[in-house]
Amino acid sequence: MKSLGEWRHICVDMQRMFAEDTPWHVKWMERISSQVIEVARRHPERTIFTRFVPPENPMALPGMWRDYYRKWRAMTGEHLPAEMVALIPQLARFVPPAHVLDKMVYSPWFGGGLHAALSQRDVATLVISGGETDLCVLATVLGGIDHGYRIVLLDDAVCSGADETHDAALKLLGDRFSVQLELMSTEAFLAQA
Repeated sequence: MKSLGEWRHICVDMQRMFAEDTPWHVKWMERISSQVIEVARRHPERTIFTRFVPPENPMALPGMWRDYYRKWRAMTGEHLPAEMVALIPQLARFVPPAHVLDKMVYSPWFGGGLHAALSQRDVATLVISGGETDLCVLATVLGGIDHGYRIVLLDDAVCSGADETHDAALKLLGDRFSVQLELMSTEAFLAQA
């Protein structure tokens, strides 16, 4: 494998609302947590945690997001306790020096701030972990590819609520984006980071 160059770890949405008993609970999160924690522990200064932040109510977002949050009203700010948006405690302890980027949509690229911050530091490679593989991780990866970053997707450090779409997303990304993306185990990544 070629050198990583200047890199950052983007840990996608490892939050209490996905780890605990909510309508959005992701059972796999517990299984991958040790790998994600190890990357953040060894490289907190290179880690950016994204957090998916639901609106206060469905009308706070435009278009089809309103319908989405009408369906998931229990996950809006008017019903969900604010502390559920927090990172899981095992990762929150790395902030700072790790950074937190809040987003209200699947992609952390919306608004341009992430790309600008990474460009200022000459970041060329993004190492991706977190959840969910077939939603926010997918949006993070595809946006990174669109911006020209080399992507290292830690295949044993991503999770989803659905096995079938998790597997399909990994296959799609590994097959269709093989020039821009590399699937790698956490152990293999940490051996060279």
